[in-house]
Amino acid sequence: MQIWFWMRELDKKIVKTSYFSKYKLSNGVSIARGTPNWFSGKCEERLFPTWEMINDIKSKKISEEEYIDLYYNIILSKLNPSEIYEKHKDSVLLCWEKIGEFCHRRIVASWIKETIGIEVEEYGIWRV
Repeated sequence: MQIWFWMRELDKKIVKTSYFSKYKLSNGVSIARGTPNWFSGKCEERLFPTWEMINDIKSKKISEEEYIDLYYNIILSKLNPSEIYEKHKDSVLLCWEKIGEFCHRRIVASWIKETIGIEVEEYGIWRV
């Protein structure tokens, strides 16, 4: 019974997140400004942070909390989370930062969870 349930879970079309150096399959979608040259997948430019936001967080001009506020106010507030989720079902949203590093892909994942109640997991992290 549990094996059947697990197999049914694999059939679901869901959105996940990861980073470029880990995920190289064809259903990757870049949400990073400055996508790597080798990447040939799709891009979701509406989820790109601004260069100013990137430079400010890297130079520590703003805190992670300030970045999150800016990302919500400048980027996410203009978007429909249901439309983003539906468009990218069966995709993996990609940016540069490795697991455990501060990154905007997890902000997107939280936004989807908060607004439409759907969990967006990190690719390769198995929940028990």
